[in-house]
Amino acid sequence: MLEGYVHPDFSNVARVLSRLIPGGRKRSQPGGAAVCVWHRGEVVVDCWGGTRDEEGRPWESDTVALSYSTTKGVTSTLLHILAEKGLVDCEAPVREYWPEFAARGKADIRVDHLLCHEAGLYHIRHMIEDAHDMLDWNEMVHALERAEPRHLPGAAHGYHAFTFGWLIGEIVQRVTGKRFGEVLAQELTAPLELDGLFIGLPADQVHRRARQIPVRRRRERPADDLYGRAGNLTRALRLARIPFDPQEAATALMPSGIERLDFNGEAFATASLPAANGMFTARSLGKLYAMLAGGGELEGVRLLSEERVERLQEPRNRGIGRVIPYPMHWRLGYHRVNTIRAKVRRGMGHAGFGGSGGWADPDRQLAVALVLNSGTGTPFGDLRIIRVGDAAIRCADRR
Repeated sequence: MLEGYVHPDFSNVARVLSRLIPGGRKRSQPGGAAVCVWHRGEVVVDCWGGTRDEEGRPWESDTVALSYSTTKGVTSTLLHILAEKGLVDCEAPVREYWPEFAARGKADIRVDHLLCHEAGLYHIRHMIEDAHDMLDWNEMVHALERAEPRHLPGAAHGYHAFTFGWLIGEIVQRVTGKRFGEVLAQELTAPLELDGLFIGLPADQVHRRARQIPVRRRRERPADDLYGRAGNLTRALRLARIPFDPQEAATALMPSGIERLDFNGEAFATASLPAANGMFTARSLGKLYAMLAGGGELEGVRLLSEERVERLQEPRNRGIGRVIPYPMHWRLGYHRVNTIRAKVRRGMGHAGFGGSGGWADPDRQLAVALVLNSGTGTPFGDLRIIRVGDAAIRCADRR
């Protein structure tokens, strides 16, 4: 059973959500989710249901859920707010804000190269010894300073699955002189009065989090084993003349020891990984994207100019990248809105591992957000956010 509010015109969104929740399929399984939809500047869906852990504690109105790469859209929005204030120029070299970054062939990488995954710095597996290093901000900053790019800036694109967060996050810290989480709270959470938008969960908010429901597998394969298997597949694809290298993709997605990293642990929740460990309510994520869907303004609060939001809708690259074998049409920190039936030509958003996601469609003045704690999907989303989004679009188009 769902709780919350659903406008009658958007009742089909709630029906889709009820089917996505494991217990909603008449099976005694743990897991929960929340959805928020805004249309024409008003909330039309804000509902939730299911459980927030394996013990069966109910999902609450203020439950926050780990949203993996959905975090990147939030991090990107924060950077654009700083750009709006004149603190960052997206066409400037990164070295202007972070001088040490220029080492080892990175002097010509611009901020927009980072946002569009065109910097060639996705290969985290070769930057750190163990995935637990990702919990140490300074270690990751030094690792990126030491790194050599895999290609010239702008010559290709490859999804910076983990490194995106520190690349953008360190610029945020350098231009403000404050810690990333503090800037997020001051520049985004407070102005929009968001009830749950954290990257690095404060200790006094840990009690609100949903715990990820683990997928039962016969045996957890070490990342090193999977990386070796990816090499075998790379050789097979080469023989078949298929231009994709799974082992190169694995360098971005599989740092050594990631299978030992406890994504439900408090150490992971409270660390700051601006590409991968955002803890959000659907209500907060939806309101952020409602601001973008409204041309940078919501409820009398303007954070971005209409001109800047227009630029955020423009794809900067197309085609298959070096990490994801699917064209993401990267914008400045966001990707295309993936749908099955409807067309969202100028929308932007970000989805994540585990099924979460959020996006804005300024043409329809529509924003959609989903957070949940069960299932896996791919590192860049799955069909659940697509189903919710398709339902919202159909409801909006009939309204």
